[in-house]
Parts: sequence; structure tokens; C-alpha cells
Amino acid sequence: MTATPLATSPPPTTRVPGLAGQLMRDSGYVLASLPLAIVGFVLAVTGISLTAGLLVTTLGLPVLAGTLYAARLLADLERFRLPAVLRQPRVRPTYLTPRPRSGYWRRLLVPLRDPQSWLDLLHAFLKLLVTLPTFVVLLVWWALAITGTLYFTYDWAIPRGPGDQDLSELLGMGDGAGARIALNTAIGLFCLLSLPLVARGCARLQAGLARLLLTGVAEMRQRITTLEEQKRAAASAEASALRRLERDIHDGPQQRLVRLAMDLGRARQQLAADPEAARQTLDEAVTQTRETLDELRALSRGIAPPILVDRGLPSALAALAARALVPTELQVDDDLGTATGRLDPAVESTAYFVVAEALTNVAKHSAAGTCQVLVAPRVGRLDITVWDDGVGGAHLAKGHGLNGIADRVHAIGGTLDVTSPAGGPTVVHAELPR
Repeated sequence: MTATPLATSPPPTTRVPGLAGQLMRDSGYVLASLPLAIVGFVLAVTGISLTAGLLVTTLGLPVLAGTLYAARLLADLERFRLPAVLRQPRVRPTYLTPRPRSGYWRRLLVPLRDPQSWLDLLHAFLKLLVTLPTFVVLLVWWALAITGTLYFTYDWAIPRGPGDQDLSELLGMGDGAGARIALNTAIGLFCLLSLPLVARGCARLQAGLARLLLTGVAEMRQRITTLEEQKRAAASAEASALRRLERDIHDGPQQRLVRLAMDLGRARQQLAADPEAARQTLDEAVTQTRETLDELRALSRGIAPPILVDRGLPSALAALAARALVPTELQVDDDLGTATGRLDPAVESTAYFVVAEALTNVAKHSAAGTCQVLVAPRVGRLDITVWDDGVGGAHLAKGHGLNGIADRVHAIGGTLDVTSPAGGPTVVHAELPR
């Protein structure tokens, strides 16, 4: 069988700038921060002063609210500049908003009740205290790096009087042009070589204050929200699995055990009067017992497949592909089954059930002729792709099997995407953290 190759693309990556590029970014961030810091400091001091002076009148609160809104604009501008230094995605907190049809005073008091608005104002006030010394240090370092390394080009043009003493003479290096040029060039080269470190340190110091006050609370809230969603997803996936297991037990082994009990009771009654009928009844009971054991084994594979626990993910997926009703090509890294390459049990189990549910959907709904499964470890994650050439139409609607798998994937911090246009093909792609 010749299978259609999977259409996969590498994940988007954040481009890390080179040394010169990062130096320019850090320097631009630090040097451009001074005018913004001055504006923010003047805004904070003026706004607080006017509010204190006008607080006895009705104008104090509007002035304070306007000051907080202006500080928010400056904070948003700072958040826009942070990713160039921190190399992290941009984060903006969710501010309080007035309720619909709120009155004037309620709308006015909204920013006063928002803790993030006060953190924005605090940042506008404190930014100058950090920006001013870092600005001076970086500007001086740039000046020394440029003037020092180019000193030999303009030493002849510097006027000197009879009583002047150069630094090289004070250090005992002599009073000639060679000593002056050597000393100043050495200083310039030192500043030039250490300039990226100095610029990086100054930029990180400023960005650290901004992150602490402008995005720290938002990142914490976002993390808490993510954990709460993962907890809800885990509870939902567990409840769905328990309901499904209960239904399967009720519809399968439980009914067979009831029939087995009835057959054994009938055989006991037939034993004295009709031994041949009793023997046939016991044969049927033995058959029922074997079928019940087979169903229990199938159910146990849905809870915790023994082959997954004993031999690892590659062997478990190979067993799934072998039992699939649609011809399935499996590509999986064998290292995932070794002692050093095995994944966390929760991730391993989730990967198994993602593939199992996807193959079940292919068999039941896709009318596909071929299927491919690709499981590949990446840096920090496990990529799972299930492709089939069926009729399409798969989705993550509530009540469907893929929705339960999406909850299971989300519970461990992964993502699940389904692309299934009408007419196919269908691609189920999951990313699990490693």
C-alpha cells in the first residue's frame, strides 16, 4: 500500500536576534525610555498633586481617573516594547470595565477600583528612578566605546597646553602620543567588547521593573485561569470516562453475567431430570464465560492497556494499528519505548487514547481507505498526527468522542486541533507537553 504523505509543517519559532541585533534593541529600549519616563513621572506627580488639591471639590475624582487612564496608555506602550527585550509574548492585563448603562459616577470610579490601574501609575512614578541611572551608564559606555576605539584618528587635533597632563602620564605610561593612543584605544576596546553585556543589563533592569508592575499580576491571573481550565477539563474527561465505562459494563459483561447466572440455575434444575440438556446448558455457560472475559479484557485496555504499561508507547500504538479496521501506517520514534526515552505516564496514556479515539472515529465515520499515524518527539513536546482520506466532517462537538479526548489533552496542558473539511481528508493533530 502506498500512503499519501502527511502534510506537516514545523511549529512557529521565535527568531532570536544576533549579538549586534540584540545590542541595538537593548540600546534603543534604554535610550528611548528616558523621555517616556520623564513624561510618566511628570504625569504621576502632576495628577496626584492636582487630585490632592481638588479632592475637596467634585473635580478631584475626575482628575484622578484621567491620570489613571493616561498612565494606562503609557503602560500599554511599555508593554508593546517589552517583547524585544524579554523575548516573551506580549501580555496585557484585563482591566475592569463599566457595566452597561452605568451612570457617570460609576463609570468614573471604575479605574479607581482596578488594582492594575494603580500599578500602572506606580510604574509611571518609579520608572524614572531606574531609567535615569541606566540611561547615563549606557550613554557613557557608548561614548567611551566609540571615542576610545577611534581615538587614534583625532589625537592630533586635541589642543594641549604646556601644563596639561594626560591620563597615560598620570599612570606612568609616558607622555608621548603612542602612550595616549594605546591607553585610550584599550579603554575603548574594553567598553566596545563589554557594551552588549552592559546594554543587556540596563535593558533587563528597566524591563524587570515593567514586567513586575505591568504584567506580573496579569501573568499570574492567566496562569491561575489556565490551571482552573485544566482542572475542569480533567474532571470532565474523568467523568466522561467513568460514564462510558459504566455504560459499557452495563451493556456488556453485566448482561452476560446475568445470563450466565440464569444458565447455571437452569443447568442445576436439569441435572437430575435431563443430564444431556444440562450438559448443553453448561457448554453455553462456558461460552458466555469466555465472551465475558474477552469483553472485560477489552474494557481493561480502555482503562490502562497492559502493553502500554509494560512495553511503552510504540508497542501499544503498534497493537492499535494492527487491530484497526482501516489499513493504518504507523510512524513512531522507537526511543519513546526505551527506559531513558519514555514519557511521563499521564502523557503516555493521553497519547495512546488520542490515537485510539482517532482510529475509532476513522473506522466508524470516515469511510476511509487508508490512515496514517505519526508520533514524533519535539523539543519540549510530543506531536501526534492522525490522517485519513475519508469523507471528512469530523469536529469537536460536545458529546462526541473527540470532545472527550480534547478534555483529556487540555487537562495535561496540551492542545488538540481537528481539520476535516467536507470531502476530506481529516487531520487530527495533538501537541502534548513532555
